[in-house]
Amino acid sequence: MARDSADDSLYPIAVLIDELRNEDVQLRLNSIKKLSTIALALGVERTKSELIPFLTDTIYDEDEVLLALAEQLGNFTPLVGGKEHVHCLLPPLESLATVEETIVRDKAVESLRTIAEEHSPQDLEDHFVPMVKRLTGGDWFTSRTSACGLYACCYARVSAPVKAELRALFRNLCQDDTPMVRRAASSKLGEFAKVVEVDNLKTDLVPLFVNLAQDEQDSVRLLAVEACISIAGILQHEDKEQLVMPTLRQCVEDKSWRVRFMVADRFTDLQTAVGKEITKTDLVPSFQNLLKDCEAEVRAAAAHKMKDFCLALDKSIQEEVIMTHLLPCVKELVTDANQHVKSAMASVIMGLSPILGKNNTIEHLLPLFLSQLKDECPEVRLNIISNLDCVNEVIGIQQLSQSLLPAIVELAEDSKWRVRLAIIEYMPLLAGQLGVEFFNEKLNSLCMSWLIDQVYAIREAAANNLKKLVEKFGTEWAQQTVIPKVIAMSKDQNYLHRMTCLFCIDVLGEACGADITERLLLPTVLGMATDSVANVRFNVAKTLQHIIAVLPSSAQQAQVKPCLDKLNNDSDFDVRYYASEAAMAF
Repeated sequence: MARDSADDSLYPIAVLIDELRNEDVQLRLNSIKKLSTIALALGVERTKSELIPFLTDTIYDEDEVLLALAEQLGNFTPLVGGKEHVHCLLPPLESLATVEETIVRDKAVESLRTIAEEHSPQDLEDHFVPMVKRLTGGDWFTSRTSACGLYACCYARVSAPVKAELRALFRNLCQDDTPMVRRAASSKLGEFAKVVEVDNLKTDLVPLFVNLAQDEQDSVRLLAVEACISIAGILQHEDKEQLVMPTLRQCVEDKSWRVRFMVADRFTDLQTAVGKEITKTDLVPSFQNLLKDCEAEVRAAAAHKMKDFCLALDKSIQEEVIMTHLLPCVKELVTDANQHVKSAMASVIMGLSPILGKNNTIEHLLPLFLSQLKDECPEVRLNIISNLDCVNEVIGIQQLSQSLLPAIVELAEDSKWRVRLAIIEYMPLLAGQLGVEFFNEKLNSLCMSWLIDQVYAIREAAANNLKKLVEKFGTEWAQQTVIPKVIAMSKDQNYLHRMTCLFCIDVLGEACGADITERLLLPTVLGMATDSVANVRFNVAKTLQHIIAVLPSSAQQAQVKPCLDKLNNDSDFDVRYYASEAAMAF
């Protein structure tokens, strides 16, 4: 853009105007993203007097540009002269908080909440609160929904009369004719409750909570559950019982499954908020109802909370509540018709073992574990396998080997590869608990069979499994049990198995140390350098690159380097590439 000296003082604004009028959205977006640079060039006074008013009057652009502007303005305080001038940022953000696009409004509210903290108490009353009032009284629901998120950030630092006015205005939002506004108010009620004085909470906000929890729209009622957690966490025991629990009981039995789902999903938070005494008298029956709910989504959400709910119970009643009230529900959920419910139960049922102890686990839980290990749903079996260590600690390895091991061996050959993968990942822990003798007898052949699995992920995991087993059982065990079978794979007719041999050597080198690697593993790798398959040859180069750090320098120079030099002249491009990469280690 051409310009003369007379226009020099206006140049940054002029450029910005030109760019924001450009048809290219990306150019306008880039202009907004460099606002801080423009503000620095203008200086504080011109930013306040020219840039901010210009931005306020230019709220008409695409949502992407407006979003970037809302984000930028939240960090503008230093550019307008610091906290004493931060209120000049309110007009453009107020305009952005009224636009139609939700994501823009949310970002504007986020920036307003940020700069609210930088207002002095007096500036809050003189500038911020009047803006909140304007948004609250706006004709369009968009401004009123944005207003809901601004009460908590300014309430604590204003005078008592202004606080009373804010509570009255928030009441209007909770009673708004538009469901979207009531929904926003319901979502922010809990946050507002945390900053309101306890007496005012009981007189002003609790009635609002009760009304919102009975709203005709289930989207409003389910958000009231969040408010319930905050309010119950603040009130004393007797107030919780009188003011909160009647409404919470209604939510547990709400006609909408979405509300009941929200209660189930946040149940342990509610448990913490109401305390152990109310949990014993009220929440245990409520939890039973949710576990028996007619909707699978609700049962699954409640099942997910089983372990945490039981752990948080008073120690003196833990076993009694589980055995008398919850275990019958658990037995039903283990065979539930819905796989998501069974899966949710399988992910937490093991966690009940440490609470119930050895005898109860063997008598009541072990049959459930075994039935779930044989469930037709792979995810159910996976969740049981992944949490076996909880049971090991309680019932001991003898019981595990007798009851669970046959099922584990069966799963190790499961047709679903993810189930086999989960078993492999659990194997080092299981091996450590079973001991080397038992492992060699029952599981060693299984571990080796995974090395020739048809699924690559299984072969890779099996190789890493061998490394962990060597680290657990020692190098002598490796020489006797693992290495001979790995070396034998180097002669296998299937080139994929020969590659798996290299993968094993790759990971075993570090675990076995320099002596075994040089004596047993290195000759095998070098012998495969002339393999007829190029994929095998370039994996030889990759393996040498990895084990070279383990080998003594004499072996590196005398054996590894000549092999890499030969591979560097290979007819295949990939082989030459990986050989040159490996040679760089010298």
